Amino acid sequence: MRKIKYKKGRKLQHITLEYTGTHKDHETEMQLFVYNDADVVEYDKFTVLALNSCFDYTKNNWLNIHGLNDINLIKTIGAHFKLDDFLLADILNTTKRTKLEEQQDVLFFNIKSLLPSEYSDNISVEQLSFILKNGILISFQEKRSDFFTHIRERLRTHAGIVRTKKVDYLLYLLLDAVMENFYITLENEEDKIEELINLTKQEAKPVILEKIENHRDNLNFLKRSIVPLRDSLYYLKTKKDDDEDNGLIQKETFNFFIRLHQKSLELLDQIESDMSALESASNFYFSEQSRKMNEIMKTLTIISAIFIPLTFIVGVYGMNFENMPELKTHDGYFIVMGVMFLLVIALIIYFKRRRWF
Repeated sequence: MRKIKYKKGRKLQHITLEYTGTHKDHETEMQLFVYNDADVVEYDKFTVLALNSCFDYTKNNWLNIHGLNDINLIKTIGAHFKLDDFLLADILNTTKRTKLEEQQDVLFFNIKSLLPSEYSDNISVEQLSFILKNGILISFQEKRSDFFTHIRERLRTHAGIVRTKKVDYLLYLLLDAVMENFYITLENEEDKIEELINLTKQEAKPVILEKIENHRDNLNFLKRSIVPLRDSLYYLKTKKDDDEDNGLIQKETFNFFIRLHQKSLELLDQIESDMSALESASNFYFSEQSRKMNEIMKTLTIISAIFIPLTFIVGVYGMNFENMPELKTHDGYFIVMGVMFLLVIALIIYFKRRRWF
């Protein structure tokens, strides 16, 4: 049974515009926020026909797209904002790893959002992509979800500093919200790992080892998702260290992205710690299995040691020689049985004193 609930799409050419994800039954919808420090305007049922009339380039514009099935709509969005076809292909192709790509007037960011499945040990995966231009942030989600609900409320109610900042700060908030899902997923994995460790200490069953390997796969998948994110955020960190400014990310906003980089390092450290815990649980399982095997072998060895002299005695008196005086003894049977019984008692006492059982 497949562990990660993430279906790999088929390989496509770099500029083939085809959605490769699994959420093909979700209708494509758009939502637009136009805001600044003074006010905010929200267009919940936004259409491509309103691209020219609703955007206000003197303010901040956030266009959020749910669902990637409408390829023509994606092409229209790309043509309107003069986006490279390679970027559109990366948005639609969910097999791509997390990446950051910087062009002359565009910053492209895509990331995998991971959440635990409700009724299984699987991890649900959704790809999100972001296009940052001057005064414009476009986000692409495979399906409608509540990742950014609290950010929309902050825009509506003027909570925090989001409306006083440029859209690069909004990009930071969106990425931070996605990274929170990593913490939720990792916390869920840690709870299940703790249960596995307790179960291993109680009784080492083969099904526990299978679950250990399944959660090891989950942690490896988490790690493979976070490492490229860490590298992308490190690239932004080096730009700040080099005192570079491309106009898309304000210098004062770089510090927020550095926080995200620090979070990615913390997540990776925690994953390594959890991997070590799983390794310890696995080692304990095999140690317990070895201990049980040793106990069984010790018991069988003691039984064999007791019956070896008895077998020898039986073998001696089972020989068919005529000149065996003991065979003619009237009480020979009872004497031999008594000797055998005393021999068993003596061996048991000896093994007990040696603490062999």
